[in-house]
Amino acid sequence: MRRQTLALAALLITSLVLPAQAKADRQRLEFWTQSLAPKFNGYFQGLVAQYNASQPNVEVVWIDYPWNVIRPKFTAAIAAGRPPALANMDVPWAYEYHLNGLIQPVDQLIDRQLYLPGALADVSYDGHTWAVPFYNGANVIAYNTALFKAAGLDPAKAPGTLDEQISIAKQIKAKTGVAGFAPTLGPTKLEGLLAQEGLDVIKNGRAVFNSPAHVALVQKLADAYRSGALLKDGLFAQDNFQLSMAAYSSGRMAMLVTVPAALGRVRDDAPTVYQNTAVAPVPLSPSGMAAGGWQFTYVVPKNVDAKLLPEIGKLASFLTNSANQLAFARQAGTLPTARAAAADPYFHQAPAKAGAAELALIAAVKNLHQVRTIYLSGVPDAELLSTKLSSAVEQAVTGRKDAKQALDEAVAFWNKKLSR
Repeated sequence: MRRQTLALAALLITSLVLPAQAKADRQRLEFWTQSLAPKFNGYFQGLVAQYNASQPNVEVVWIDYPWNVIRPKFTAAIAAGRPPALANMDVPWAYEYHLNGLIQPVDQLIDRQLYLPGALADVSYDGHTWAVPFYNGANVIAYNTALFKAAGLDPAKAPGTLDEQISIAKQIKAKTGVAGFAPTLGPTKLEGLLAQEGLDVIKNGRAVFNSPAHVALVQKLADAYRSGALLKDGLFAQDNFQLSMAAYSSGRMAMLVTVPAALGRVRDDAPTVYQNTAVAPVPLSPSGMAAGGWQFTYVVPKNVDAKLLPEIGKLASFLTNSANQLAFARQAGTLPTARAAAADPYFHQAPAKAGAAELALIAAVKNLHQVRTIYLSGVPDAELLSTKLSSAVEQAVTGRKDAKQALDEAVAFWNKKLSR
């Protein structure tokens, strides 16, 4: 009897130890996101449970860090030799990590055909793809049709170019006394406006933004500024989004360039303005580029355990597949980077009684193949240089200095820095 009891006890112990041992033998894969908790806890917890249930050899763990914490955490984890399998970074950060040799290419880990060409172009350089596309954004023009009508403009015709936008803004100011729009002329933003207009900032390692075409653009903005067509609130600030939102919602500005999700705030804060709001895709630049892209990706650390790479590739493909991207986009109001998700009817068929916020999503997707993340890349002291450029443009636009002189001085400053 005692022998039988001992045998049963041994069997029980074995049955408890084996599952624990099996779990211990599973490969642990951490993937990090930034500032997506707690809002998207349910989404990511659901993905983790689904993946772990289908992959008995892997234990996936999701960790979210605030946007201002994830970078030092990531760098420290790499230095300590304990990096995550994947980390959620925007395109400029991914590029910086590539330059510093801290991430590795993902060409062999994913199927590039699953993603939109523009999304891949954002993270492809030096002959490789350096990050897995996740989600993106694209701007639209929201405009107050009541102000268009009051200015004698056709509310069914949105501006198709920057020149048209400036012309409309001038007419609205002249007829109604209301500012037309607020371009992004602040540090780290102005380079995007130049690029969207097909104008180089740097060429062959030297600043070139004092060409006749650059001067003409600045003079055009100066003329619009003098006429009152441009909203002056925070016009040269690094971020004038909040001020622009407030001006549009209060009826003090006629056109707002923004992401679709922001129109939900207009709906909640200014119902009358929202009822009069129409939306259209932002004009494509002369180079065929659409404004407003700010893509987030997953990067793979340079020193991750090479034996884990096949599993990391499977996890990255799962997290960014079309079904999961579509589910995330519906919750977050973002745009997908996966081809099939971008083609889903959700982004192309307006629901019944759709308002500006819903229609804006459809308008934004029309430019999704052309949208790019625009930033000053691979330049030392980029923020300092950008501040100098913005200051020069401010002097010219506000009439404190001749446009050519201001740009010449900024170019000289840039090239002195770039030559070091």
